[in-house]
Amino acid sequence: MAAATIAVSLALAGCGGASSSSSVAKLEIMAPADPGGGWDQTARAMQASITGADLVKSVQVSNVGGAGGTVGLQKLANEKSEGYLMITGLVMVGAVETNGVDKRLEDATPIARLTAEDEVVVVPAESKYQTIDDLLADIAANGQGVSIAGGSAGGTDHILAAMMLKAKGIEPAKLNYVPFSGGGESLAALLGNKVNAGISGVGEYAEQIKAGKLRALATSGPNEHPDLKAKTLKGLGMPVELINWRGVVAPGGISVAAKDNLVKLVTEMHASEQWKAELTKKGWTDTFLTGHDFSKFLTTEINTIQTTLKEIGLVK
Repeated sequence: MAAATIAVSLALAGCGGASSSSSVAKLEIMAPADPGGGWDQTARAMQASITGADLVKSVQVSNVGGAGGTVGLQKLANEKSEGYLMITGLVMVGAVETNGVDKRLEDATPIARLTAEDEVVVVPAESKYQTIDDLLADIAANGQGVSIAGGSAGGTDHILAAMMLKAKGIEPAKLNYVPFSGGGESLAALLGNKVNAGISGVGEYAEQIKAGKLRALATSGPNEHPDLKAKTLKGLGMPVELINWRGVVAPGGISVAAKDNLVKLVTEMHASEQWKAELTKKGWTDTFLTGHDFSKFLTTEINTIQTTLKEIGLVK
């Protein structure tokens, strides 16, 4: 999945002008990915919401692509401003591990988790697999003879596949994961019966599921997805939960006051009618979390991904 990172340059306190009490007057959003991806969309949704709610007078967005968001992470580490934000997410957590970069998310200052999208496990409509247990039982019996399509190696889809095998006690070496550069390519492979199953964000496969060309076996979130007739993995008795989340971090070492100002701004944005409209329009799940709770979530997520990637042999 292409990475998009957002750097937000803010003038703090004393600049005046916006109606908000957030002490933030200027916001620049930079994304390290090409336009159009999920993180870029998040940046522009933030821009629209913050501007529309008159929280900050000047909000700019730019794109700088690179390496699962880790190019932006390196830039964040070198940023001296106390008013700088970066959009991050699960993809970057994996990219930090697989790319072996020297600057990590642990070096940043957690601000807020914003949104999430469930993953969905699908098979072609004519597939012999009627349940997720059918698919996993066949992998246990035939190993590499059963293929699962998804996004880039080490990404969210790959991680979910590995977590499902682990939950069923299936050897990691039996996973035949076929990575594709985008959901369109994996969809073509599924519809052409080139692979046995596929994993992606719900949005990538939703239309084909509704059209009856794909069958959803399970979703990965904490609750059943309102648009799909599929139970969650946890609801099917599997201790697996994974959401493709997106959030915001700031440079490490900023002052407590600067962190508080950034948290306040993002909290005000989250409460705005403009942001609520963006969530509805994009079909994103609201998973807002700030402060210590987000810090704890991020630590747990990093540990989980490190363990999973080691188990599937992508990192040592």
